[in-house]
This record gives sequence, structure tokens and C-alpha cells, in this order.
Amino acid sequence: MALSKESASHDLALPSGLRLRYYEAGEAGAPPVVLLHGSGPGATGWSNFSGNIGEIAAAGFRVLAPDMPGWGDSDAQATEEMDHDATLVEFLDALGLEKAALVGNSMGGHTAVRFATLHPGRLTHLVTMGASLGRGPASLFGPGDGPSEGLKVIVRAYRDASPENMRALVEIMTYDKERFATPELTRARSEAALARPDHLKNYVQGLAHGAPIPVKVDRDKIPGIQAPTLLIHGKDDRVLHYETSLWLLANIPDSRLVLLNRCGHWAMIEHAAEFNRLVIDFLTHN
Repeated sequence: MALSKESASHDLALPSGLRLRYYEAGEAGAPPVVLLHGSGPGATGWSNFSGNIGEIAAAGFRVLAPDMPGWGDSDAQATEEMDHDATLVEFLDALGLEKAALVGNSMGGHTAVRFATLHPGRLTHLVTMGASLGRGPASLFGPGDGPSEGLKVIVRAYRDASPENMRALVEIMTYDKERFATPELTRARSEAALARPDHLKNYVQGLAHGAPIPVKVDRDKIPGIQAPTLLIHGKDDRVLHYETSLWLLANIPDSRLVLLNRCGHWAMIEHAAEFNRLVIDFLTHN
């Protein structure tokens, strides 16, 4: 299903006063699916999910991919003022949606998990890809002495969103560097990030306040999640180790994990066709 960024774009004013950009495809009355992007510079609902929105919509779903405040074409917001859970509630309310399936990558996966603990009646399914859970115990499989290799590259790219740093970012996010770390993609990501210096500045200043988002999920509440849950993780993820998804698998009662070989942090981009099949089948049959 061909879909252009321009035709899918919409803007929405939230009661909090924030203006949100989002991308939409599918019929208004179809089961809603909200795609939540990650935190990297230049990340948006479209850049994370342009290869997924149309395909999932064609399978009979209403697909919505917002740019969260502080990213993309949505309003800027200081890190210490962010509460993506509250923003998501406002977003669903403004669109008249009582509940939706949530599909989140990295930071978006964290938002989806936290939302499931706080608003269990408002989601039908939970899907995460390389979900972040914030700071926690030392890694079981890797060094536990600070940010991962990938997170350090993300911060460097926020401080200097040059094409060179964006190339390093795309390389750390993916397994197949030859295919995905192209000059065209890295230049486009750099230009998108540099177009919003307010977002870059807020992120860097927000590092002292818990950037990318200051409010973390209460891990003690995660075993209470009742929604059917699909966890997808790349075995070669150098941003967030797949042990995070193993922990979620052990703690969410109705969950299953798909671990993809030759896959980095962006499963929905590197393995788009398989990702789309997995999500469509899960949403249809669970």
C-alpha cells in the first residue's frame, strides 16, 4: 500500500496546549494501532515507521504514528516537563479512541509498557521492539558500568547532528550497515535533526533530568500487565541488549518473544516485511 508522508500527515492541538504531528492510514472505524517512535535525533513517527504504516493499515487497522513532544514536527518540550503517558492519554482522547494497540520502539516501547501499567483498560495489545526500561540492575550479559555503546553514540549525535555522527548513529542502530547506513539516509537524518535545533538543545540540556524522558516505569507493576504482549528484539542490538526483553518475557504473564538474528535496534526497519507479518498476525489472532 503506497503512502506518502504528505498525505498521511495531520496536526492535532491537545488540551495541554501542545501541538502534535501524527501520521495516519486506514479506515476510521478499524481497530486502532498506535506506533511510538524511539528517541534518536531525527526520529519521528514517519522516519521510524514509514515501511510499516501502510502495510498494517492494509491488513484492516487504523494506524496512527505520532511525533511525541520534543521530536519531529511536534512542539518542543523541555525534558523535565515531559510525560509521554499523559500525552498519549490526551492523544487517544482527542481522537475519540477508548483503547488501542500500542507498538513501541526503544523509548516508545518504554512508553507503551508504562502506559500498560497505568491504564490497563485503554490498550488491547502491547508490542515492543528493543524496549527501554530506564536505569536498572547491572547487565547480566554485558558491562553494567554506564550507558551502552549505542546510547553514547545517540548523545554524541544530539550534541553534533552532523552527517558523520548520523552515519555512526545509523551504523550502531542496524546490523546491515552496507544496506542502511547510506549517504542519502544519513544526510536526511542529519538535515531533519538540524531543522529543529530546539529539540536538540532541549535533549542535551535534559540529560541532567533523565533524558530522553524523565518519568520511568515502575518495574514492580510490570507483572500486573494483562494485555497480550509481543516482544521483538534484535540479537545484535548494541543500544539495548535483548536481556531487557527476556526480563519482560519472564515478568509479563501473556507474552511471547521473537529474537531476530542479524538484526540491530530497528527491527521494524531492518526486517520490515517480517515485522509487519508478525504484528499483523499477533493483532489479528490474539
